[in-house]
Amino acid sequence: EGQLVESGGGLVQPGGSLTLTCTASEFAFRVYDMSWVRQAPGKGLEQVSAIGRHGDNIYYKDSVKGRFTISRDNAKMTLYLQMNNLKPEDTGVYYCATGLTTDQALGAMTGRYFGYRGQGTQVTVSS
Repeated sequence: EGQLVESGGGLVQPGGSLTLTCTASEFAFRVYDMSWVRQAPGKGLEQVSAIGRHGDNIYYKDSVKGRFTISRDNAKMTLYLQMNNLKPEDTGVYYCATGLTTDQALGAMTGRYFGYRGQGTQVTVSS
């Protein structure tokens, strides 16, 4: 059964940087569009960024544009999210999931659509 495993989260001060990694196994990662989804404390799921299967069709939520960079390495079956100039409002659990659009990514997260999702990695931005 396909699996996604996130890593790279942690505690960082405002203005700091983190790189999240999502490693896939047991499914054809290269044919799936991928997203990063986060859940802030007490809030719902929101799509932060997305990337097409060929590394094109890149999307960023307005609040992270210019600070976050999504990328993928299909040969390594790995998705990345480079996060710079982190802010307290970036705090949350970050998940990787299949899908390009918000509906597809959140559908994979909730099981409404067929797809894959990880278990999440905690990012805390605090001084």
